[in-house]
Amino acid sequence: MSATYPMDMVRGRITVQIPYVGLNFAVYESLKDWLIKSKPFGLAQDSELSVTTRLACGAVAGTFGQTVAYPLDVIRRRMQMVGWNHAASVVAGDGRGKVPLEYTRMIDAFRKTVRYEGFGALYKGLVPNSVKVVPSIAIAFVTYEVVKDILGVKFRISD
Repeated sequence: MSATYPMDMVRGRITVQIPYVGLNFAVYESLKDWLIKSKPFGLAQDSELSVTTRLACGAVAGTFGQTVAYPLDVIRRRMQMVGWNHAASVVAGDGRGKVPLEYTRMIDAFRKTVRYEGFGALYKGLVPNSVKVVPSIAIAFVTYEVVKDILGVKFRISD
């Protein structure tokens, strides 16, 4: 377990983070491209955005990506805690009693989570997590842009 758990954890994170990172980049580049083309409120000058505008674009992208991908992360964590069939059970309440749950696969985990706890359970902890993640993503995108400028890369999603 000590040797294989780190690899399993990386696999789990990559599985969830690939759609999240893809969404972040797609939203960030699309928003940036739209701002440069439409120039609302004078946010774009000479096809360039200020650092503040780039931070805002990164924050919007991080918020969107986090909100869309968060249920996958919740289910992944629940499945890690509970395990697969015949593993330890977790107790979830639906207001009328306690129901021990075991998940057979990801779809089953989604279905049981929504059935016993409601749709909102897929977003438990989103706000505190966003307080950490959204600024981090915004700063990462500004860093990404600075590194692109340093390296002389002029690629945009619309290219």
